[in-house]
Amino acid sequence: MNGGSPTLKIALIGNPNSGKSTVFNQMTGLRQRTGNFPGVTVEVKEGTFRLPSGQEAILYDFPGTYSLYPTASDEKVVASVLTNVADPYFPDILVYVADVTKLEKHLLLFTQLLDLNIPMLLALNMSDSAEDLGIKVNASKLSESFGFPVIPISGRTGYNTLRLTVELEKIIDDKRFKPHATADTTEQVDSLSTVHTESSTLNRPAFYPLTESEKQVSEAIRQNLGVENPYRALLLAHHSSWLHFLTPNEKETISAIVSTKNFQSLRAQVDETLERYDRFIPISQAAIVSPPAFPNTPTDRIDAVLTHRLAGPLIFFAIMMLVFQAIFDWSVYPMDWIENGFALLSDFFTAQMPAAWYTDLLTEGILAGLGGILVFVPQIAILFLLISILEEVGYMSRVVFMFDKTMRRFGMNGRSMVSLISGTACAVPAIMSSRTIGNWQERLITVMVTPFISCSARIPVYLVLIGLAVPAVKLWGVIGLQSLVFGAMYLLGLIAALASGWAMKRWLNKRERSFLAIELPVYRVPLLKNVLLNVWEKVKAFIVGAGKIILVVSIALWGLSRFGPGDSMEQADRAAQIEAAQSKLDTIDAEGLVQQRRLEASWAGQSGKLLEPAIRPLGYDWKIGIALLTSFAAREVFTGTLAVLYNMGGAEADINDRSDNEAKATLRERMKLEKFSDTGKPVYTLATALSLLVFYALAMQCFSTLAVVRRETGSWKWAIFQFVFMSAAAYLGAWAVYVAFS
Repeated sequence: MNGGSPTLKIALIGNPNSGKSTVFNQMTGLRQRTGNFPGVTVEVKEGTFRLPSGQEAILYDFPGTYSLYPTASDEKVVASVLTNVADPYFPDILVYVADVTKLEKHLLLFTQLLDLNIPMLLALNMSDSAEDLGIKVNASKLSESFGFPVIPISGRTGYNTLRLTVELEKIIDDKRFKPHATADTTEQVDSLSTVHTESSTLNRPAFYPLTESEKQVSEAIRQNLGVENPYRALLLAHHSSWLHFLTPNEKETISAIVSTKNFQSLRAQVDETLERYDRFIPISQAAIVSPPAFPNTPTDRIDAVLTHRLAGPLIFFAIMMLVFQAIFDWSVYPMDWIENGFALLSDFFTAQMPAAWYTDLLTEGILAGLGGILVFVPQIAILFLLISILEEVGYMSRVVFMFDKTMRRFGMNGRSMVSLISGTACAVPAIMSSRTIGNWQERLITVMVTPFISCSARIPVYLVLIGLAVPAVKLWGVIGLQSLVFGAMYLLGLIAALASGWAMKRWLNKRERSFLAIELPVYRVPLLKNVLLNVWEKVKAFIVGAGKIILVVSIALWGLSRFGPGDSMEQADRAAQIEAAQSKLDTIDAEGLVQQRRLEASWAGQSGKLLEPAIRPLGYDWKIGIALLTSFAAREVFTGTLAVLYNMGGAEADINDRSDNEAKATLRERMKLEKFSDTGKPVYTLATALSLLVFYALAMQCFSTLAVVRRETGSWKWAIFQFVFMSAAAYLGAWAVYVAFS
């Protein structure tokens, strides 16, 4: 194909738990990114890979869906893309990934895609598991029956991945995709860009023959809207009410056709589904030979324990406790390396660069802010590593199954557990994952309570406060007290989420029934490549996402902390110098006092002073007030803000006894020295630290979360309600804890 041709777009599509993402990782490796479908917050993974000829192609990993008659929001996105040939994500070729051990359940969507006449091949994933179970598949017979290439593969091991790319290239080399002449014979175009509207050139009979009523509706829509594929036209009749790419006039036209033809959409969907099953079940049974009865497999024996009514939840909480313990125990050395590295880097730039404002900006603003958050990357990486392993093993699906009945008591269902667990990484994608919940009330409650779950952005706050106030001792020589407190923050968030869900369930008082349908994959040894790719993607997103915010906030905060209204900074200088002379401070201590007074007189300091009366009942001073305000941009900014403030202002306590080494102390050491200016009492007592922990466990996470809540609910009403409710809960909870421990 010529160098100027459009980039080939290939989409992986299939049912949930078909192994699409594993295949995607095998084909793209590190050449992938995560984005959103245009106009919606549903995620799509996009990567690149090269075909054997060297041609580069874009690979999309579409959300899992069971049918082109969707019930959940993410399934609707897939149907929307495939019914709109002008959609930027509309693929040139489909790779349908099906779990060969459960093939009959996966063929409904496949046969629907057949009738869209998009070039496609069928990838029978988990062929290694099929062999272990004694399942024999005649891929040639399936290919002959369906009229498309059928390839047994294993996304885990990479088996036949190369053959899959070879088959893709054969499809590309087919005559349908070769350049052809336009009206101007001097121009050549690549018909990959036009095959969407010429899908009838595949010249294959429909798998599902339309009924007479469906033919009439389809033909009328084809004539009025210029749709060439009959089945695509039929899908427009079914889904026109929610397909956003249709214009109002097009929707009116379709509505009139449906009404005129007396077309019953729901009845037609049921009849079509039953007819498709009647047609493809004999094909699959003829091509697949299974053992007379599956034996009692290792998965069955493990599930008997892990999903036990009583033992299952206990095992789950024990596993979570071990995860929290590992976060502390495994991260000590890398944290020290990062912390010392930033200190050396700051010293290097201070020594090499002139004493100017831009040097201060770099060392006291940017490096201090970034260092205050990057030091916690090891813990975050460990969290993602262990959660990824649990997902790869297949355990997380069991968690959804185990807690479904429990979650219904709180206005949610088992799929809500996916959102809550995903919330340990970030509330934004966790809230978006609620689109798999078909019941509106259960989805709304899940969206509203998910931000209570402690996300990775809270980890830096928890770690610095726990390390400050909780001694590093182990109970019974095994479980660390710090780990218990860390786990307690997650438990507090979970309790708050469940209690809020229970209250909302009774407030909304909707009686719509829902059901959980989920496939439990067999237990597998984790594939290291998948685990590491997932950890890399999550950590990179955290660093890049947080880094951008922290960089902006650090620069802005440095400016607000360096400058003040009118001549307030000059007055602070003079007052500090007089105070230093009266106290007979040496040069280093005098400079520290000047920095402290300048910080108090700055724009940032005065803003914090205004806020201090409102937060003093919680045990907070004005510096913590500034950190609370800036951290609404992102929770992890809290530690970066304090690092900038204490780096610029020093620690007020024991200033006469501070050595040069103490002046370069770590953030925790500086926080320990901090005292209230009016009482001289330490700011960071056990009561204050626990109060802050509770505040951050319950408070709304960030503005991005609010924006997503507004997007998912379609109204600022719910987002504002959520912010007010969570803020009130955080304030009252923090106040109660401070009073109790003071």
